[in-house]
Amino acid sequence: MSESDLYPMFLGPYAENADLLEETLVDFLRDHMYWRRNFHPEDPPAIPTSASHRDDYIDFVADMKQELHALSADLKKSVPFFSPRYVGHMASDLLLPGLIANLVTTLYNPNNVAEEAAPATLEKEIDVGFQLADMFGFPTDPTREPCGWGHLTSGGSVANYEGLRNIISLRYFPLALADAVETTDLRIGAAGPLERAVRDHQSWELFHLSLSEIIELRDDVADRARDRFDRDDFRRFNRALSESRLESRGLVGMHREHPDLKPPVVVVPRTAHYSWAKAMKILGLGTGNLVDIEVDENMRMDIDDLEATLESLRDKRVPVLTVVGVLGNTEFGTVDPIGDLVDLRDAFEAAGTPFPIHIDAAWGGYLASVFRSEDGGMVSRKRLQKDFHYFPSRTVYRAFDALSEVDSITVDPHKLGYVPYPAGAYVSRHGGMLDFIAQGAAYVFDVEDDPSSDTNLRDKLRNLGQYILEGSKPGSAAAAVHVTHNVLPLHTDGFGRVLKGTIRASEYFFDQIDEFRQRLDGVVDVQIPFEPDSNLVCLAINPEGNESLDRMNRFGRRLFDTMRVDASQPIQRRPFIASYTSLMAEDISPERARRVLEPLGISTDMLTEDPAPDSPQSDHVYLIRNTLMNPWLLTEDDGRNYIDRYLDYLADAIRDCRAGAAD
Repeated sequence: MSESDLYPMFLGPYAENADLLEETLVDFLRDHMYWRRNFHPEDPPAIPTSASHRDDYIDFVADMKQELHALSADLKKSVPFFSPRYVGHMASDLLLPGLIANLVTTLYNPNNVAEEAAPATLEKEIDVGFQLADMFGFPTDPTREPCGWGHLTSGGSVANYEGLRNIISLRYFPLALADAVETTDLRIGAAGPLERAVRDHQSWELFHLSLSEIIELRDDVADRARDRFDRDDFRRFNRALSESRLESRGLVGMHREHPDLKPPVVVVPRTAHYSWAKAMKILGLGTGNLVDIEVDENMRMDIDDLEATLESLRDKRVPVLTVVGVLGNTEFGTVDPIGDLVDLRDAFEAAGTPFPIHIDAAWGGYLASVFRSEDGGMVSRKRLQKDFHYFPSRTVYRAFDALSEVDSITVDPHKLGYVPYPAGAYVSRHGGMLDFIAQGAAYVFDVEDDPSSDTNLRDKLRNLGQYILEGSKPGSAAAAVHVTHNVLPLHTDGFGRVLKGTIRASEYFFDQIDEFRQRLDGVVDVQIPFEPDSNLVCLAINPEGNESLDRMNRFGRRLFDTMRVDASQPIQRRPFIASYTSLMAEDISPERARRVLEPLGISTDMLTEDPAPDSPQSDHVYLIRNTLMNPWLLTEDDGRNYIDRYLDYLADAIRDCRAGAAD
């Protein structure tokens, strides 16, 4: 895609499309006014035409405008995400279709909790869920299981909480079923995938059914109960099952009833987002049951360590609730070997101890559009390599190819989807899970609806709030994502065109670092500590001749001070704005630390979890993080693009820091 293809897509760093945005918004603002006036035109106006002449009216308008002007002035302190001079956090210029759709829909203020509150935008959110499921390669026939589905959340953290909550609900269901059968003494038999009666299985066996098997078990038991029980027995069994569920007993009660089953653990790479620790707290699992897996030299999950950890847990009879993989770590942009993770899951499933896979793709999820062809298949790696110098590596390609085989995925449209906040998303491969997570609300839902009925998946989702963590939610977010996806479909020749440009920008940045390092020879040493997997590149910078990690980190912080947002100063004083991250000693093995530090002339022994008082910053490696998602980074002026300009600025800032205060 040429840069000119981008011209109508964004407002632009200089608001070049101001007229387009203004004209379109005015058109739709007027359209909204006409809609209000024509809802019931026979109604008399509630506000008289003379109202604008009243003193209290005039005073109110004056106060309102004064506050809005104050707000507008204050907003000028905002971060210029739209600018190619911003390479900081995961935000950028917004795609016009989503921006306009969001602003226009806000006038109507729909609440996507249920169809009754959002008859237009809820349907769009359901569509978005299927669109995202298609992008990841999930099956999406709503009349069959498995069927991918999804919905929008306030962000990736909530999507992660929901993914874990849904897995908990399913995995404890077979235990509740066994207890209900035992309590009622009603015979179910060898239902679903089971080869013998439910009550004849140990807790360990029941916990280690796959999600697909649990859905199959639940459906078969429901059919058997309807066929074999009279009305009273059916109600008695249903009541016993409800009382035996985790949702009724809680984790403490469930494990009290099944003392032979140890509390489960959640397995994540050390690069996992902090929301996973929060999820363990919120859901009552406890951070002590969050198991960290080592990462390799490229900050990807170490599959060998994962396999050894899973085998150790199995030997100790510790159940694994789920394994989380990361597709685009939010600190380093790295992609875990999801293909190897799926292979490992299949091997453990064959041995009788399957585990669900949830992928945290909050950052990298939309890159799946680059890999997806218009007909729904995968674009070949050979074809993709024609567009890039390095991307995608074999590991990265296999990771995106394997997404169709995982159980659920977190993805953020408000990151690489370029739509306004809030717009995270949770996407699942299993539409059948809805029957496990339904929660009615009498003031919203029809009390006669049966969440267990054989309703089409799309029809069930029209009562979306019944199945998700959040209640009220903005329909404007759904409208923004839906319009964006329709204008730029989620395949390699649609949305993928935008993201390919960001990958090329990252490759250009990567290629410039050798020359950048030579330019600063004798001043600092500059290293890219690990291979970039996406459009995020980190830099480690050490003053020439320095052997102290504490001194290196303090230098990095001074350098970042010249590029950070400072609310006390006009934002225009920053020529460029970047961000930072840190490799913590507790999250990196000695071997990985050696690969990062030795090229910088720093001994691995310097990195410690318990630094000495005279070198307090020796418990981490400070990195300048560059998020290269702005669509205008390669725009040229006088033969230099914004990456060239940024590196020029960074070189000057480094020299100034060296010439300034003592290190």
